[in-house]
Amino acid sequence: MTSQLELDVLATLPERSADSLLLTEVYASVQGESTFAGVPFVLVRLARCNLRCVWCDSEFTFKGGERRAVDAVIDEIRSSGLSHVLVTGGEPLLQPAVLPFMTRLCDEGQTVLLETGGSLDIGEVDERVHRIVDVKCPASGECDRNHWPNVELLASRDEVKFVVADRTDYEWARDIVQERRLADRCGAVLISPVWGDPALAGLLAEWIVADRLPARLNLQLHKVIWPAEERRR
Repeated sequence: MTSQLELDVLATLPERSADSLLLTEVYASVQGESTFAGVPFVLVRLARCNLRCVWCDSEFTFKGGERRAVDAVIDEIRSSGLSHVLVTGGEPLLQPAVLPFMTRLCDEGQTVLLETGGSLDIGEVDERVHRIVDVKCPASGECDRNHWPNVELLASRDEVKFVVADRTDYEWARDIVQERRLADRCGAVLISPVWGDPALAGLLAEWIVADRLPARLNLQLHKVIWPAEERRR
C-alpha cells in the first residue's frame, strides 16, 4: 500500500517523463560503500525519498533539487572519463525515468550501481545493474516498509545492506540473513554501523565473527575521508 508520505513525495516530483530527472547533485568521487568501496565513480544523487529513517544522513534530498534532461546528465558522465556510475538518493526508484537512464548507461559500457532503500520493487531494473538493496532494521523506524518480494529477485551481482544501530538491530539482521539465505542469493551481505557511534563498528566486527555470519563489515569510507560538510570532495 502506498503511504501518505509517499503520495506527498510523488506530488512534489516533476512530470513523470522518461527524458528528465529531479537531481540533488552529480559529481565525481570515490565509492564510499559496498564491495566497490574506493573505486572512482560518478555519483548521481536523485532528489526525494519516501522513507524517513531516524538516522538518515541524506535529509538534504527531501526537498529542492534541479530538473535536468537525461541526455545532459549522460553527457556529463561521458565527459568525466570515469567508467563507474552510482545512482543513489533519496530513493531513485521513485522516478520512472531512472530505469531507462540506467539502461542507457549500461548500453554505453558503464558499470552501474543502484542504491535503493528497499521499499520499492526492483524487478524492472536492468539486469546489468548492480542493485544494492537496503533492508531496514527495527531502529530505523521503517522496518515495516521492507518490500520482501525483492529477496526473490536478488542475483549474484546484487548486494544487500543492513544499517545497524544496536545489538537488537544486529540480531534481527543476523536472523534475516540466515533465515532467508541472503548470502546464497546475492554477491555480498553488508552490515553497516549507524554513523556517529565509534564503538559500534568494533562491536559489529566481534558479533559477525562470533556468529560466523556470511557478511562483511561495511564502513562509510567517504565519511572517513571527508567531513560531513565536505561531502563532495
